[in-house]
Amino acid sequence: MRRELQGVFLCVVMAVVLSGCKGPDQTGVKGSPAGNEGTSAVEAPGKGVRENPEYVFTYAENQAEDYPTTQGAYKFAELISQKTNGRIIINIQAGGVLGDEKSVCEQLQFGGIDFMRISLSPLAEFVPKLNVLQLPYLYRDADHMWQVLDGPIGKDFMNSFEGSNLVPLSWYDAGARNFYNSVHPIRTLDDMKGLKIRVQESEMMIGMVEALGASPAPMSYAEVYSALQTGAIDGAENNWPSYESTSHFEVAKYYTLDEHNRVPELQLCSQPTWDKLSEEDQNIIKECALESAEYERKLWSEREKESEKKVRQAGCQIIELPPGEKQKFQDAVKPMYEKYCSDYMDIVDAIIETGR
Repeated sequence: MRRELQGVFLCVVMAVVLSGCKGPDQTGVKGSPAGNEGTSAVEAPGKGVRENPEYVFTYAENQAEDYPTTQGAYKFAELISQKTNGRIIINIQAGGVLGDEKSVCEQLQFGGIDFMRISLSPLAEFVPKLNVLQLPYLYRDADHMWQVLDGPIGKDFMNSFEGSNLVPLSWYDAGARNFYNSVHPIRTLDDMKGLKIRVQESEMMIGMVEALGASPAPMSYAEVYSALQTGAIDGAENNWPSYESTSHFEVAKYYTLDEHNRVPELQLCSQPTWDKLSEEDQNIIKECALESAEYERKLWSEREKESEKKVRQAGCQIIELPPGEKQKFQDAVKPMYEKYCSDYMDIVDAIIETGR
């Protein structure tokens, strides 16, 4: 009897152990083919609940739910769900819950996260050629930038990711970055002198502020509001929606439309994730990425207008640089072109000549 009880006990233990060893290919976990055993119900955007999707992927976005780039990500996921009949599901993780852009990009390289939207400043650490697209005062206006990115030059940049373990999918709009501060209006280059300006933790952005005569203060974007409020910094720089959505306009009411940077952003896929997919699925994802980019650009344009209206109604002072004065800003940063992009000056020249 004792031996029989021992035998029953061993059988129960083995059953528990074996049930805990079910492989990931049987559970429909992120990035893996979902198996034929059991079910895994996953929310498919615009399609309700789907059972047993073939793939469930994760998309990292560091902006809020209502931000144009986040809404573009949701459109991307919705289109993929529709075009694969729920066979491929992408779960959007917004608000930076998966980490900052640099750490997420590192996870993308080994397949820990499948998709992301990223600004070029952190991405240039992985693909140095992208520094070209961050050069200050590179574009005449938004139309000029999209002529470049939607043409042969943009395709050349898309083909520059070999060896990075990252797959570029489509360009997203992020508007133009402008200076704002709490001290005085910036109407001339001399007005930059003595100002302590927050910048991204980027060597090029630091160099730009120094070239314009101000003092750069690299810090996390989350710290900017309190730093402006306490006077730890005098100002910062960013686009209309960011200036408005973070309420920086409440503590730095002088906004100068110098448009020193038009830095596009990119949707990326992890190379390990990409390699799991069939050619047909890869083509679907590329197609959906391009469609979502068109949608995001439309939303961005609308959001810019809304943000500008809100800022103006709040009584902020909006300053436009006269053409002659803006040229002084451009001339001040020109040495940066050779310093940071000496190997790519042919591309810089081609960008400048595009559309002329």
